Amino acid sequence: MATLPNPLPTLAADPSGRSLGLQLPPGILTDATDDGPWHEPLLWYAGQAAAPGAWSALGIPAGRAGLLPVLIEVGDAQGGPEDWELMPGEMSYPGDHDADDVLAGFWEEYAADELEALESEEAEEAEERIRPFGPDWPGLAPMASLTVSPDTRAAEVADSLSGGSRDWFKEPRLALVPARRSADIPAVIGWTGPLNYENDVARLCSVLRSWEDRFGIRVVALSFDTLVVSVAAPPTTQAEAERVAAEHFAFCPDNITQNGPDDLRAYAEQLVGEEVWSFWWD
Repeated sequence: MATLPNPLPTLAADPSGRSLGLQLPPGILTDATDDGPWHEPLLWYAGQAAAPGAWSALGIPAGRAGLLPVLIEVGDAQGGPEDWELMPGEMSYPGDHDADDVLAGFWEEYAADELEALESEEAEEAEERIRPFGPDWPGLAPMASLTVSPDTRAAEVADSLSGGSRDWFKEPRLALVPARRSADIPAVIGWTGPLNYENDVARLCSVLRSWEDRFGIRVVALSFDTLVVSVAAPPTTQAEAERVAAEHFAFCPDNITQNGPDDLRAYAEQLVGEEVWSFWWD
């Protein structure tokens, strides 16, 4: 995929990042992929768990050097990014995909799977799962109004994850990635969390770009199979949230079918005013 010049090789000779205008703590440069070492580092991450305030202290100046922050989980059973089977060579460029087309394709495939049950005894249950919508893609939700700066919200969410108020990650570390936009971070490192669902995560990143534009999201955290984004313009009504929930169902059906409320309406209730969206793929 198309990328910016990568500042990370500089850190091999200058671990503190002073030549980039940074003051980094001891950390690790990672070039490990599923196919052996990549030709350049994919990311840097700190050697110690992130503390509240680290996102703003390190991430904001890193942005001026062409590096964007993201928290990564190293404390679960899958280990850190060296063990994630990253596949940067398999990723296309997010800008080459249209978010509406990507989501429409997923919706038609997975909503159709649900509605195949219409001729069985589970017909009513299948219809209920995707109500108020049907087999046809309802289209993208309208743009919402920002309640705060997207970068401010991202720092708040990062601090909540680092401080343990959201007990999702055991040991989050601050990482820096040479990405054009926060939405591109998964594709830049070749993240394979949704591998059983979509092999080219750049297609999902095109949706994240659209959410950046419409909902002020930022990619805040990644684990082996989980993505967390901050939301600066969440839906404020049930009707708005149902449109967003349809996008979430297309983006990550497991959020509804395996990891949460079993229908879109109930799932949408949780999105009203919600400042954090998380996605997990089985």
